[in-house]
Amino acid sequence: MTTPKPLPERMRPQTLGDFLGQEHLVGKGRILYEAIDRRRLFSVVFYGPPGTGKTALAHILAKECGYRLWTVSATSTGVKELREKAALAMSEPTVLFIDEVHRLSRTQQDVLLPFMEQGTIVVGATTENPYISLSPALLSRSRVMPFEPLDASALDTLLKNALLILSQDGAPLALTEDAQKHLLTNSQGDARQLLSSVELASAHARCEKGRRHVGKEEAEEAVGRLLVHDAGGDAHYDVTSAFIKSMRGSDPDAALHYLGRMLLAGEDPRYIARRIIIHASEDVGMADPRALEIAVAAAAAVERIGLPEGRICLAQAVIYNALAPKSNSVITAIDSAMAAIKKGHTGPVPPHLRDTSYRGAASLGHGRGYLYPHDHPQGMVRQQYLPDSLADDLYYHPSQEGLEQRARGRLETLRRRQKPKR
Repeated sequence: MTTPKPLPERMRPQTLGDFLGQEHLVGKGRILYEAIDRRRLFSVVFYGPPGTGKTALAHILAKECGYRLWTVSATSTGVKELREKAALAMSEPTVLFIDEVHRLSRTQQDVLLPFMEQGTIVVGATTENPYISLSPALLSRSRVMPFEPLDASALDTLLKNALLILSQDGAPLALTEDAQKHLLTNSQGDARQLLSSVELASAHARCEKGRRHVGKEEAEEAVGRLLVHDAGGDAHYDVTSAFIKSMRGSDPDAALHYLGRMLLAGEDPRYIARRIIIHASEDVGMADPRALEIAVAAAAAVERIGLPEGRICLAQAVIYNALAPKSNSVITAIDSAMAAIKKGHTGPVPPHLRDTSYRGAASLGHGRGYLYPHDHPQGMVRQQYLPDSLADDLYYHPSQEGLEQRARGRLETLRRRQKPKR
């Protein structure tokens, strides 16, 4: 007895008319629609989330344009196979489809370049940002085409079609409204995830009066068993970005959401801890210096106790940093100083500040005229510290947030008392 193919494979679209989603690419008058209509293909990189039709569309392009299709997986190919297939593709119109193209090494990518220049059509599919994972030379010979998650309308159509096919396999299959909503919502625009979930749910459907019924409980079980977390690729960068921006935006709930996603995806907790430490200085800074202490303490705790308990320490640091007053004056200050130096704004260290620890320093005038602050009231004295040409430069501009408001007042007092009179 032949085992039936998985539902996503059985429902793979065969023509452009069957293809759902990506209207910005295949809608009438759009770039790929016109390419098929004119039978003139070009090398492309399909970039987008899983289950959005990248592989299916590559097959449709080749079929509808009358091209031969060769498929290569970047995870298992080598330089020799790539060179052989690319060379053979020169003999007749061929689409060389490379799945997981971001997994090609730079050497493997370079093998393709001369063949692409001579007309070999290469279609690469990737879930990772090609501008990060692919060489500029390969990108310059291709067009990057972003794929979007399927919208609600496309998913709804897909689910209805899936129910028809699954009903042909046995008793009629029906979903409760709650089950349908759960499956659609948790597919997150991923057709493969939706179809796999409904197929698994149908296997555990309740049979009543000659019909199979899937309720929310069966739908939740199916989704939970299929849930896949991705700690690498674009998801890694996007979730990390959202995590940092949520803390910066003072939204602890959103920050905890993304923290949870990273932990469940298997992200290295030490990486997460480093991001919190950076945030504590970059986005909280002097508005609440204790934020850095807590972030560093959380990182040390994770190193000491690991997971799963370390998640609690990370969560505490995330909540504290999200709720803390925000100031970017620290990063602005150091970047301003470094930018000025790069532009040549430097000068000799004033003689009174130079090193006096070695024999002969005094004869060079080093340290002459230096005023020791502790010998003066309140531990400060009017004295120049910057080079002469930069004596009036200011880099640190405190905000009025949190504890930095107090620092602002003290800094103004210090600058008045320390700057030499001119």
